[in-house]
Amino acid sequence: MEYFLFILIAYLLGAIPSGLIVGKLGYGIDIREHGSGNLGGTNTFRVLGLKAGLIVTTADILKGTIATALPIWIGVDVIPLVVGIFAVIGHMYPVFAGFKGGKAVATSGGVILGVNPVVFAIMIGTFFLLLYLTKYVSLSSMITGIVSIIVTLFLQEYGLTIVIAILTLFVIYRHRTNIKRILNKTEPKITWM
Repeated sequence: MEYFLFILIAYLLGAIPSGLIVGKLGYGIDIREHGSGNLGGTNTFRVLGLKAGLIVTTADILKGTIATALPIWIGVDVIPLVVGIFAVIGHMYPVFAGFKGGKAVATSGGVILGVNPVVFAIMIGTFFLLLYLTKYVSLSSMITGIVSIIVTLFLQEYGLTIVIAILTLFVIYRHRTNIKRILNKTEPKITWM
C-alpha cells in the first residue's frame, strides 16, 4: 500500500506540466504549439527565453528530487529510486497534459539529485562540457546518461547504476527523432553568446 501511494504521488508530481504552466501563465503561450512542441526545458529556452527556460528546468528537476526524497524524509520502507522512476514516467506522459510531456532529462537528473548529489554534480558537469563541445542538447543529454552509468559502476553504486540505465533508456527513446536529425545533420545546435 505504501509503495502504491508513493508511486501515485511521484507520478502526479512528475505529471505537473511546468512548461505549459509557465508558458500560459507567464506569456499567454501554449508551448506545445511552438518550437518542437515539447513541454521540456529545451523547448522553453528556445521559445520563451532564458528566464522561462531556467524556471521550467528547475521545476522539472525538483519534481524528480521531491518525489525521490519524500519517502526518505517521511521514513517509510520503500526504495526511493523506484519511486523516482514514476516521477519521470509522469513527466514523459503527464495526465494533466494529454499524456504528451517532456523528454525525461531534467526530471531524471532530479531523481539522481534526490539520492546522490555527487553523481548529480558529475552529470551536470558532463552535460555542460558535452554541450560546449557538440552544441547539441539532445546528444549531450544522451551521452551524459551513458557516462553516468560508467561513473556509478566505478563508485560501486550498483542500485543507482540500474536506475540510471533505465532512465538513460527513457531519454534515448524520447530522443529518437533527435537521433534521426543528428544523423541527417538537421538537428538544431545551440549558439553560445
